[in-house]
Amino acid sequence: MGGWRDMPAEALEQQYSPSRWSPRLGSDTIIEAHIAATAAGTQRARAGAQTSLHVPYGAGEGERLDIYYPTEPSGTFPALVYIHGGYWQCLRRPRPAAWLFPPSKDQSGFAAPPLVSRGVAVVVVGYDTAPKGRLDAMVLQVRRSLVFLVQRYPGIRGIYLCGHSAGAHLAAMVLSTDWSQYGVVPDIKGAVLVSGVYDLEPILHTYVNDALDMSREVAQRNSPVLCVAPAPAGCEVLVAVAQHDSPEFRRQSREYGQALRAAGWSVSLLDLAGVDHFDIIEKLSEESYVLTQVILNMISRA
Repeated sequence: MGGWRDMPAEALEQQYSPSRWSPRLGSDTIIEAHIAATAAGTQRARAGAQTSLHVPYGAGEGERLDIYYPTEPSGTFPALVYIHGGYWQCLRRPRPAAWLFPPSKDQSGFAAPPLVSRGVAVVVVGYDTAPKGRLDAMVLQVRRSLVFLVQRYPGIRGIYLCGHSAGAHLAAMVLSTDWSQYGVVPDIKGAVLVSGVYDLEPILHTYVNDALDMSREVAQRNSPVLCVAPAPAGCEVLVAVAQHDSPEFRRQSREYGQALRAAGWSVSLLDLAGVDHFDIIEKLSEESYVLTQVILNMISRA
């Protein structure tokens, strides 16, 4: 039958080690370069925008938002809600040397400048990563962050989700939410899911699960490809993947896009040439970057 189930353990771990697939730098060097790029971009964003940092949306230690306000806000404005990656866990040197992302909203504001200058608020969501946090709780936290935004900031006109890697997974889980349990229905007009993981079962068999400690049941109920909701009206989804993502990451993006389309969602797949798992998202700090322009065009169409 083929597929990930037939891969030797070492090959599967390599498939889910994003830093091993970049042609630019070695696996350790690219991690350091990525952390430096996102931290510097976030410093620039905070220096150049009006912000509200560490806004609590709940009582948990990680339940905080960073808000970057539009340069010239009107009475109402759209908001891009960004969910960071990091394999749902604290930064560490995994086995084998593989990745990982800044596991914090504090290095995740780099995408704000091109958006706030065009009248879009950017909201960066913090959540409790493993080993403290568990996956069910992370999904609940991100959903509750949107409920908080809707209730606290009535000036927001339309929410656009953007998540990278593990953050794309969490954004996809937001799309599967039954909002009747929350008392409000956020007006989600679009989602940009970048280099995500949408089926968690392969993760069970890699080093990534060492900190997450997921059971098969947890993995299944938190796999977006297995819990696609009925398509809402007026929500557009873009599933983006890098040329130099691993074959497994590329397969996951393709198959999740197909699952959404089969359920009637308005979805498109963007395969970005010349980028890897890291600079595909770093370049959102640049207004001329194709993915930045795609996001701005998505928002302008609403």
